This record gives sequence, C-alpha cells and structure tokens, in this order.
Amino acid sequence: MILFSFKLLSGKKKSAPFWTFEYYQTFFDVETHQIKDRIVGSVLPWRGKNFIHLYIRKNPDLYGPFWICATLVFAIAISGNISNFLVHLGGPKFRYVPEFRKVTMAATAIYSYAWLVPLALWGLLLWRNNKVMSLVSYSFMEIVCVYGYSLSIYIPAVVLWIIPYEQVRWCSIVVALCLSGSVLVLTFWPAVKDDHPRVSIAIIAAIVALNVLLAVGCQAYFFSKPEPDLQVVSSSAPGEMKAIPST
Repeated sequence: MILFSFKLLSGKKKSAPFWTFEYYQTFFDVETHQIKDRIVGSVLPWRGKNFIHLYIRKNPDLYGPFWICATLVFAIAISGNISNFLVHLGGPKFRYVPEFRKVTMAATAIYSYAWLVPLALWGLLLWRNNKVMSLVSYSFMEIVCVYGYSLSIYIPAVVLWIIPYEQVRWCSIVVALCLSGSVLVLTFWPAVKDDHPRVSIAIIAAIVALNVLLAVGCQAYFFSKPEPDLQVVSSSAPGEMKAIPST
C-alpha cells in the first residue's frame, strides 16, 4: 500500500507494451517549437553539437520524421514530373503524361532509408556495445528521429532540381549532402569513436555512403537530364542532312 501510494504521488506511469497504440502515441506528443528547433538544428550542424543529446534525448518523436519523409516523397514526385515536362517541352513528339508511379518509388526509397538503415545501425551499435562496454548507446527511436530530421534539408534541394541545369542540381546536392551528412557524422561518431579504429571508420563511411547513394540515386532516377541542342548540317551526299550535338 505504501509502495502504491509512492508511485501514485511520484507521477510515474507504467510504459505500455510496444505492440499497443498507447506506446506509439507518446512519440507523437511533441510541441511545434520542438519540431522547429529540431529542423533548424538538422540543417545547421555545429561541430561538437550532438543532435540526440541536444534535441532528441528528452523526447524522441516520430511526428516530425514521418511528415518530413512524406513531404520529401511528394516533393520528389512533383518536382520530377515538372522537371520532365520542362526538359522535353517543345519537342515535336512530346506529350506530357503525369508519372504517378514516381510517388510509389519515392515513398519506397525514402521510407526504406528512414527505417531500415536506422534499424541496421541500431543493431550494429547494440552488438558493438556488447563487445566494447564504453560505447555510447542510442535507442532505436532516437536513431530513427535523427535520420528523419536529417532528410529535411533535401526538401528545398529537391525543389531546386526542377531547374534544368546540371550545375545547379549538383551544387544543391553537394550542399544538402554536406549538411545532412554532418548531422549524422557528428551524432554517431561519439557512439563509435572508442571502438576499434577500422570499425569506427567503416561505420561512419557506411553512413555517409548510404546518404550519398540516396541523394544521387534520387536525382538520377527521378529527374531527366537536359537534352543537348542539335544542329542540322548538310552531308556530302545531296539532299542528306545530319544532326550533331552543339558544343
């Protein structure tokens, strides 16, 4: 009776099992200013600032990562369709047809990256933590939260990919990769730095490589490259014309 009264007065609640709705409901209980701070923190990484310790640890959420991923999916699909329209506009045989399959493909790529990669990384860190007891440990939800917010910088970058100039696209990719990758490296380096040097470097390299693969893969698959202008020149044979790319 005394123990029950102490628990009641202390205000501590028994956590619900992970298979219940109440368990996941707590991860959507987040304030607007917290989401804003986390988005700003994800696009403005600072050296020595751990994203989990600074923004996530007290209250990891799924609300922000879910809607960031959803927004990025539709941004990729819509921007990809607009880019395809602008690149082929004016073609004699071009007839614009919206590609709704891009929504499905973008959703598969983004949500797989935002969930499966954190799951694999969490399992790897858990395994290494059993090998090296001094390693910093992160929960699965914290890792998902970091990966979700790290994708927010890609939303404005994807919008810039509409511009049919490869220089603009690659500049936006490089900037987004540097900012997103910096958040991930600054967050997970403290968790692996005390491990064997080769293992630490391999884990960080894999994190960066998967981030690069996602960005470059989306740009290559969903966005058409501008076609080179063709110049028509006459050949040696009478009445025969040839088209060559302009330099």
